[in-house]
Amino acid sequence: MIIVSAVLDFADTAARDHAVEVTASTQMATRTEEEGCLSYCFAPDPCIDTRIQVFELWADEAALVAHFKHHTYAAMRDLLMAERIIGSKNRMYLVARDEPVYDAEGKAREAFFTDPLPGAESSG
Repeated sequence: MIIVSAVLDFADTAARDHAVEVTASTQMATRTEEEGCLSYCFAPDPCIDTRIQVFELWADEAALVAHFKHHTYAAMRDLLMAERIIGSKNRMYLVARDEPVYDAEGKAREAFFTDPLPGAESSG
């Protein structure tokens, strides 16, 4: 899986709020039309009133590459650029493993990724 995490900063709160509003249908189209899109959310930051937090989750590299060629990507880019973005930071992360945050009883786990990676040689 690939996670894309970004922040988009806008000139003012009104521009940020309008960007969230006008991109909602494009966000949904990305989720429903693009194979390999597991999550795609551009949401207002509750602590910085001129910022959108972006979270995307893609099944694999092929899905993300296809996204950049899809009409929803172009639509989202155009909609956001029209809203006076004044700055952005973005990164992508390759996810090798994932596990639940909570145990079977609903408690936050105290240890993470303790099982060896599949195919890893045991040291013993």
